[in-house]
Amino acid sequence: MLRRLPILIALLSAALSQSAHAADLTALETRWLQGIWPVIVHAKQSLALPLDLVVQPQDAPGAAPLALGYDEGRCKMVFSMRGNPDGQRQLDSIDPDLRAAALELMAAHELGHCRRYLDGAWYRLPAGFVAAQVPENLAPHLQQAWLDMRSTRREEAYGDLVGLAWTRQHHPELYTRLHAWLVAERSAALVPGSHHDTLDWLALARDRESLQGKTIFEAADRLWQRRLRD
Repeated sequence: MLRRLPILIALLSAALSQSAHAADLTALETRWLQGIWPVIVHAKQSLALPLDLVVQPQDAPGAAPLALGYDEGRCKMVFSMRGNPDGQRQLDSIDPDLRAAALELMAAHELGHCRRYLDGAWYRLPAGFVAAQVPENLAPHLQQAWLDMRSTRREEAYGDLVGLAWTRQHHPELYTRLHAWLVAERSAALVPGSHHDTLDWLALARDRESLQGKTIFEAADRLWQRRLRD
């Protein structure tokens, strides 16, 4: 069961401990919430996205500490950190001076997923693009899994580019280091062509000036489609 944490735009992360909901959060959840708060405020105030924060109250070992769900026309940014050492491990793996900006990048990545869901475009290719054919030698029971993997890879790439577009706009001085951090994250235990193999898109985004656009979504979309054409 999910417990909702309403987003109050007037609530700044510095005053979070004074809210009625802060007492229900763990120290780790509070640290993540403070880190992603600039992205949440931007999503609500500037982008007007229908976005809720959701905290999993039960243990969730092995889950992504931060993920994006979608239900009844609203995006759900989900914390799954209880009984899940990955939440702390992920923080500890980031250089302290990059930590806040990296958390923002991760949250902006999830906004990319939100935008795609809201547009009704999840798993879909843009007009004019044709999906690759399933390899002929692939067993029938694996064909749908192969298609889902390729679709997920495209969505993860779009999310990564949105995260980097956010970094370019809000932390340009850290862009090179955060790009390298993201490449290292995606390269760890890499299975080429798998769900989180976004390296082809990240290579296009090495120069921060490649991600120009009025919004983080517009900037990401241009570069994302460029790789789809290759």
